[in-house]
Amino acid sequence: MEKEEGACCSTHVLLLPFPAQGHMNPLFQFSKRLASKGLKVTLATTTFIAKTMKSHPGSLIVDPISNGFDEGGIAEAGDMNIYLERFEAVGSRTLAELIEKQSHGCPVKCLIYDSHIPWALDVAKKLGTVGASFFTQSCAVDLIYYNASRGLLSTPVQGPTVTIPGLPLLEVNDLPSFVYCALGPYATFFRQFSDFEKADWLLFNSFNKLEVVKWMSKKWRIKTIGPTVPSMYLDKRMEGNTDYGIDIFHLDADACVKWLDTNETSSVVYVSFGTATILGEEQMEEVAWGLKRSNSYFLWVVRESEEKKLPSKFVEETSEKGMVVTCCPQLEVLAHQAVGCFMTHCGWNSTLEALSLGVPMVAMPQGTDQTTNGKFVVDVWEVGLRVRVDEKGIVRREDIELCIKEVMEGEKGKVIKRNVKKWKEMAKEAVDEGGGSDKNIEEFIAGLVCE
Repeated sequence: MEKEEGACCSTHVLLLPFPAQGHMNPLFQFSKRLASKGLKVTLATTTFIAKTMKSHPGSLIVDPISNGFDEGGIAEAGDMNIYLERFEAVGSRTLAELIEKQSHGCPVKCLIYDSHIPWALDVAKKLGTVGASFFTQSCAVDLIYYNASRGLLSTPVQGPTVTIPGLPLLEVNDLPSFVYCALGPYATFFRQFSDFEKADWLLFNSFNKLEVVKWMSKKWRIKTIGPTVPSMYLDKRMEGNTDYGIDIFHLDADACVKWLDTNETSSVVYVSFGTATILGEEQMEEVAWGLKRSNSYFLWVVRESEEKKLPSKFVEETSEKGMVVTCCPQLEVLAHQAVGCFMTHCGWNSTLEALSLGVPMVAMPQGTDQTTNGKFVVDVWEVGLRVRVDEKGIVRREDIELCIKEVMEGEKGKVIKRNVKKWKEMAKEAVDEGGGSDKNIEEFIAGLVCE
């Protein structure tokens, strides 16, 4: 049951998200869910994020902290390792100051922090505050990272397949790219397990029926609390909760929705590769001509910084069937009856949104956790098809065309559509009253109230 506002006013939780859109969305939505159940919720964004937010998360309190890069955020640092070091040095001090400041009124009982900010637990413990680590990626991906961080899975992985307890048999290219290549800042992803077992709670943005929760719960005190998709797209118990409430990008909702309104039911392919993925010029060209060859209507999100990679005159030549925009309200688009397929990079937020809204997928993972998510989309949940990568690492237009046509019109597409409807219902059931995630949230709150 949703509680009357103020019913648990003495229970104050502080949420600390990692300052990137994909990390903020699930934590902000979870904060709204907690607030709807009567808790006092404060969001500790960085000063830079607070300055650049295009929208505000409703009635929630936002109290920013400095991370040493108040004018330009991650871009100001110029290097992720430099950013993380300064964030820990400055952020641990300013976070402690914020918690201590709150002690004069309604003290913070629990700090819920993004698992990628592991030092936040040290701050909480020193101040006698409960610490809850919030994992924004899938349980399967976190289990792989855990094994790699503990040396149970050597990196780079020597193929061709990998067996990890609790998971299906994985091919090497089904693993997160940082694991099978051991490239990039992979240590960052392993740091979240440095002392996670000392946290009082482990919260996962997933739901019990979706993943390897049963196996993991035998080892750790985990609680799935997802999917953290706005309530009006799932259980509808939080009136007016139609978006995450924060955006660092400008959204032009009207143009996208008006265009979708002119199209027939399930006739449009929605294409988006997230807020951070960068495609090479050759890959952009293959996607463009693959969309054209599919002969489907399409809505393609191409960030402003990527527009120059589009083939010459592509937008003009496809204007009768396609629309290219720099940004759009993804939830509203996926929920629109005209959308019949989502061509996605398989970021975890996008994957959960598609499952929750019952949209079949064409998976085109680019790296990090996306390759593992793509594996589950195709082979475990059976809600999409995955495009093939050639020897140059490029997905060709012919395969894009084939996958889109099969999902939209083919026999496999019919099975995929039936499956995704089932997962949609299970996602709704999880967060609805008495569902698995709802019970976990209630138990979490009860635990805090009794502290």
